[in-house]
Amino acid sequence: MPPLVKQEDINQARELIYKIAGLYMPQNKDSVIGNRLNKLSRELDIQNYPDFFTALKRGQFKQDFINAFTTNKTDFFREGFHFKDMIERVLPERLQYSEPLKVLCAASSTGEEPYSIAATLLFAKEICQSNTQVSIQAIDINTSVLEVARTGNYVVDTRLNPLPTWMELEDYFDITRLNEHEVSVCAKQNLKKILNFKQYNLCSPTYPFGTRDFDIIFCRNVLIYFKVEDQEQILQKLFSYLKFRGTLYLGHSESILGLAPKVDRLGQNIFVKVAE
Repeated sequence: MPPLVKQEDINQARELIYKIAGLYMPQNKDSVIGNRLNKLSRELDIQNYPDFFTALKRGQFKQDFINAFTTNKTDFFREGFHFKDMIERVLPERLQYSEPLKVLCAASSTGEEPYSIAATLLFAKEICQSNTQVSIQAIDINTSVLEVARTGNYVVDTRLNPLPTWMELEDYFDITRLNEHEVSVCAKQNLKKILNFKQYNLCSPTYPFGTRDFDIIFCRNVLIYFKVEDQEQILQKLFSYLKFRGTLYLGHSESILGLAPKVDRLGQNIFVKVAE
């Protein structure tokens, strides 16, 4: 039986997940913190939390702790207007050039988003009859979800996550109907070979990319887990890796904050870089 979670344990976990991963969990998330500590204690056979936190400060169980406290909600082709914008505005022009096209998917979670981006890129290449090389760098701090992402195998409830009909999904995924509502969706090699999954923390001081490296950056529904001042720093760093006239996609509840003077806003949290 897991040890009883006390308020001081919740406060300690809140402080440590912010220090280790930059994730901000205010007091209205106390019940979430308690539930995740309970789950972690069962997985790691924690006998008491003070000893666990002491070990954590020494560097033990760090990745287990991060994995337990990160949220990983995602779907295929989520917020479909961003993929529509790629198809209609960004890619027809960009795929005319021979220079390789690079996309960053920040907080890639279990992989549905980067695979959706990959399918969109290959679909656009076919439409545009383009030979431009395309690639996607997908990053996340959680090693468990990255393992899932690398397999590329999913079960999708089409009632909750309707799949798009504007492309032939079977060109990019092996799809098998399991029952009336669920399908098995497995990424094909043509998607996997343009994707690279890597563990990385958005709160790290620097990122392992070149200046103005990416044509497109997806950073959706992850900034909400950081303090506003940390969101500002993350956006500034991401922006430095975005090419001039490149596109940044944010989640529906996220803000461009201090970068507003440096972008053209196209609506639905679509931003084009127009100044450094």
